[in-house]
Amino acid sequence: MTTPLRLGACSISLNVQNIEASKAFYEKLGFREMGGNIEQKWLILRNENAIIGLFQGMFAQNILTFNPGWNEQGQQIDPFDDVRVIQQQLQQSGLTLQTSVDLNTAGPAHITLIDPDGNQILIDQHR
Repeated sequence: MTTPLRLGACSISLNVQNIEASKAFYEKLGFREMGGNIEQKWLILRNENAIIGLFQGMFAQNILTFNPGWNEQGQQIDPFDDVRVIQQQLQQSGLTLQTSVDLNTAGPAHITLIDPDGNQILIDQHR
């Protein structure tokens, strides 16, 4: 059995029509702002270990997002699996990536893939 990938914090990135209305709605569910910029039409909200991103006009559908190197509180964690290591392991397991990263780089990068039901997955490393 291979070692599981450490994908980091998991969130759903929601494509919203009105970020102010969506923020107000999710705040009523107990979510609180932990990052983002409402003037730029994006926010990150958290309720305990549940994280959602609200994005107005940035993409066409909801996206399942993983952040290697971060925990659910937005704090850096070590050790973590670099997105390039994750990319190599996914490709070796036979998965096709929609976007990939140059293996000769370091630092922030992202990859994307689509699950069997057409759901978009983003693995987005910020450090």
